[in-house]
Amino acid sequence: MLKRAIDSIGAIVGLVLLSPVLAVVAIRVRRDLGSPVLFRQERLGLQEQSFKIVKFRTMTDERGPDGTLLRDADRLTPLGQRLRASSLDELPELWNVLRGEMSLVGPRPLPIDYRDRFRADERARHRVRPGITGWAQVKGRNNVAWDARLAMDVWYAGHHDWWLDLRILARTPGAVLSRRGVSAEGQATMHALRPETADQVDDDDR
Repeated sequence: MLKRAIDSIGAIVGLVLLSPVLAVVAIRVRRDLGSPVLFRQERLGLQEQSFKIVKFRTMTDERGPDGTLLRDADRLTPLGQRLRASSLDELPELWNVLRGEMSLVGPRPLPIDYRDRFRADERARHRVRPGITGWAQVKGRNNVAWDARLAMDVWYAGHHDWWLDLRILARTPGAVLSRRGVSAEGQATMHALRPETADQVDDDDR
C-alpha cells in the first residue's frame, strides 16, 4: 500500500512538473514523425496480465515491398535516437503508473509474445508491477545479457522494499545521463529474448 501511494503521488507530481517537457516532445514528434505521437504496445504486467504501455514514438512505420516492417535501424529517426538516449520517450509511462499498471520502480515490462519464452523461475519477475526504472536498468540497461537481466528482475521481485526502491531511483539519473546501454551491442535497439528466428529484434523492449 505504501509503494502504491508513493507511485501515485510520484506520477501526479511528475506529470505536473514535466508537463512543459511532455508538450515540447509531443510537438517535436508530431512534426518529425507525424501522427500518432504516442506509441502503444501490449506488455506483460503484474501476474502476467496484459496492459498497453504508452511511450513517445521514436520510429517510423516504414515497410518493405512484402509489407513487413523494416529493421529497427532503418526506422529509428535522429529524433528517436535522442529521445531514447535521454529516456524522454519513457515519460508518458507516468500515466501507466497513475493507472496502477506500472510502478516507478520494477522490472521493465516486456511484450506479451514473450510469455512463452520465460523459464519457470523467470516468471517470478511478474510478482511485482513493472517499472519505469529498475534494478537491471541501473546496472547497465541493454548492455546486460538477457539471462542476467531476468535474474536481476527475479532478485528484485524477492527483495524489494522502500529502501531498495529509493536506491534505484537515486541511481537512475546517473544511468540516464551516462547514456550507457541505450542499445545492445551491434543492435539499433535490443535483440529479442530467445528469438524464434536468428535475425529477430524488438522495437521497444527496454
